[in-house]
Amino acid sequence: MVKIAVIGAGSLAWSATLVRDLCLTPSLGGSTITFMDIDEERLKLIHAFAERYASETGAKLVFEKTLDRRVAIRDSDVVINTAMAGGHSYYEKMRSVSEKHGYYRGINSVEWNMVSDYHTIWGYYQFKLALDVARDIEDLSPNAWLLQLANPVFELTTLISRETRVRVIGLCHGHLGYMEIASILGLDVRDIDFEAIGFNHVIWLTRFKHRGENAYPLIDDWIENNAEEYWRIWREEQVNPFNIQMSPAAVDMYKVYGLFPIGDTVRGGTWKYHWNLETKRKWYGSLAGPDSETGWEVYLNMLKYNFDTIASAIGGEAPLTTVLPPQLSLESVVPIINSLVNDEEGVYQVNVLNNGVIEGLPDDVAVEIPAKIDGKGVHGMQVEKLPKRVVNYVLCPRMMRMEWALEAFLEGGRDTLFEWLITDPRTNSTEQVNQVIDDLLLMPENLEMAKHFK
Repeated sequence: MVKIAVIGAGSLAWSATLVRDLCLTPSLGGSTITFMDIDEERLKLIHAFAERYASETGAKLVFEKTLDRRVAIRDSDVVINTAMAGGHSYYEKMRSVSEKHGYYRGINSVEWNMVSDYHTIWGYYQFKLALDVARDIEDLSPNAWLLQLANPVFELTTLISRETRVRVIGLCHGHLGYMEIASILGLDVRDIDFEAIGFNHVIWLTRFKHRGENAYPLIDDWIENNAEEYWRIWREEQVNPFNIQMSPAAVDMYKVYGLFPIGDTVRGGTWKYHWNLETKRKWYGSLAGPDSETGWEVYLNMLKYNFDTIASAIGGEAPLTTVLPPQLSLESVVPIINSLVNDEEGVYQVNVLNNGVIEGLPDDVAVEIPAKIDGKGVHGMQVEKLPKRVVNYVLCPRMMRMEWALEAFLEGGRDTLFEWLITDPRTNSTEQVNQVIDDLLLMPENLEMAKHFK
């Protein structure tokens, strides 16, 4: 019998998708799934959803719930960590304080890391939580696999791999952006062979083939002949702030760096795309992308709507399968679990230590690459070589920020925060840096963090 622990299971919309995929994977029948969250009401909701959904689909699964993380982790074969310390409300308070001192979208927002819930320099609690989960695994389930889904996947996969003996795989679905490219080009995704590599949220399309032929010329043709008309309609009809895979920002990055950016990579870039709301609208459309003040509000409202919809369905009489139809999602979490525990080989997009896979990057840094997974673990595959411009102008600066964030967490000290901010283009004075640090550390929620950065 396989035991799966889900840490942070109260994220109802995501956990519901996980439950559906588990219920639709017969080879995992008989498994026990233990949900853990610190919010008892949310925990009850996902447990009730899981039991009803399994009953409706005929899945042979056992669902448990607990408020105790160590109880969930003990004797597990797989631990899934989706927990976000403090939740979005804490993050938004931190952002608000930062913006009062001139740091638009928060001090976490820096070159190649503009994603609005991607904790880095102020992520003390998130880093601590993820490392505590990993150390619980070392203590209670040393042979378990940790699937790290909570952001920042790049920092946390690197941190856990360096600081513990836990077998960790970082996961993100941003690479599925290649499907949107294929769709807009009018190509059948089943005919596409792609590769996208780099760091989490900073991956680049190193291979794009259609029926065995290089399909990059099709992208070039679309840019030359169709992009402007596409953008005209797109700007008029945009309702989803995440609809940016073929945005002007993505095309500009392609022209500058020589490869097409995939998924969340498009949300990043340099300050060229992010100086203010007007700049964001130029590059990302009328909603200004998901990481603007307008786009992020839409996203948070979407989260609330999804939560309310599922919670309402749990309390209703209609079958849950009418809310979440019984068809597998595109998420790789359950297929990866199946490959690991049932020794069924598959190829997946993962975040693991480089160990020589991507040329020009250190071995002890987590990279996002395709890999074969089976009962023996993760096996990196040979990948294409990244252009010097992508390595030097994108990945190296992003890696530097990752290293600074890990140093700040592991070693503490006010100087680590100061050095992060003094090189920020939004910084105008030493006084500005010290004021924002003071105000962030004076927040009641940051009492422990203030001691760490004393």
